[in-house]
Amino acid sequence: MTIPFQQQDIKVAEVVSHAQKAGQSAGQGFYARFGKRLLDLAIVITALPIVIPIVTVAAIANALSGNPVFYTQQRLGRHGRVFRIWKMSTMRPNADKMLNALLENNPERRREWETTQKLKNDPRVTRIGAVLRRTSMDEIPQLFNVLKGDMSLLGPRPMMLDQVEIYGPTLPVYLSLRPGISGKWQVSERNDAHFRRRAQIDAEYARDLSLKTDLILVWQTLRTLIRSTGY
Repeated sequence: MTIPFQQQDIKVAEVVSHAQKAGQSAGQGFYARFGKRLLDLAIVITALPIVIPIVTVAAIANALSGNPVFYTQQRLGRHGRVFRIWKMSTMRPNADKMLNALLENNPERRREWETTQKLKNDPRVTRIGAVLRRTSMDEIPQLFNVLKGDMSLLGPRPMMLDQVEIYGPTLPVYLSLRPGISGKWQVSERNDAHFRRRAQIDAEYARDLSLKTDLILVWQTLRTLIRSTGY
């Protein structure tokens, strides 16, 4: 079930305050502090001539199908800052109501959602949305979040506000990093991982953070994207 935003804000404030007092964080070397951000900007700016036409085509496809063009939602970012994430819309306009009804009437689906925070064969996803998801084109607008500094190309998957309680004791590590469009979890276990396992993977990424590990993840992300298109 969806938690009302007012209750979410209170819970986020409580947990973030506790996490920040814990004083845990990712590495504080030169790359973590400066190099990672420079890598983000270099890749995003270089990719813009390719990205803009892709977003335009995807937006037109969504508009012609009668679906919303973009989807935006509040997520929890670095140092507990709440920001608004942008994606290409892949779900029907009444997706939230559909999810609530599905979880109320289907115990098996409820268990799946509570374990992974995702649904396989999600009935809320449109036909065009399924293509956008399979090719990861729905994630492209998040490059705008990277340019703003809300996100990084690589890092923990951006957490929804009502997921704070189930994230686990590694929350301070999550808060020390910018959430990523891709990352160790996204190119490895992804939908097969329990939510708590996702938190462990994020902690492993923070522990090993370096230019070398990020370049490896860039290559793994590109390989995953190529495979998802069938090539």
